[in-house]
Amino acid sequence: MTGTWNHYNFPPKRSVATDPFERIERMAAANAVVIYSNSTCCMCHAAKRLFCGMGVNPTVYEIDEDPRGKDLEKALLRLLGGASAVPVVFIGGKLVGSMDSVMASHINGTLVPLLKEAGALWL
Repeated sequence: MTGTWNHYNFPPKRSVATDPFERIERMAAANAVVIYSNSTCCMCHAAKRLFCGMGVNPTVYEIDEDPRGKDLEKALLRLLGGASAVPVVFIGGKLVGSMDSVMASHINGTLVPLLKEAGALWL
C-alpha cells in the first residue's frame, strides 16, 4: 500500500537506556540539582561541597562508577562544547554547565534564584 502511514514506516527508535543524551536528560529532569561527577576529580568535589554548603542536597552521578560512563562522558563533552566533561551541573532539568559556569552564577547572584525556582533551596 503506497501513500499510507503506519508504524512500519517509522525509523526504529533507540532505547532510552542506550541513548546517552536521552539518559542524561531523563536523569537531570528527575531531581532539582544533578551533578555529573568523577569520584576522583577535585573540581567535582568542590562543586559538591559548594551545593552542600548552601544547604542543597544534589543528586550526584559518578560516571566513573557507571558501566556506561564512557558514553555519558562523551555526551557531556558534546553538550559542553568540548570543555572538561565533569563536573556538569543541571538545575531544574536545565544545563547550567561546568564549574566555571556554576561559580560565575554564584558570584553574580543568579545561582540562588535558580536553586529556589527548582525547589532545591527554600530560604
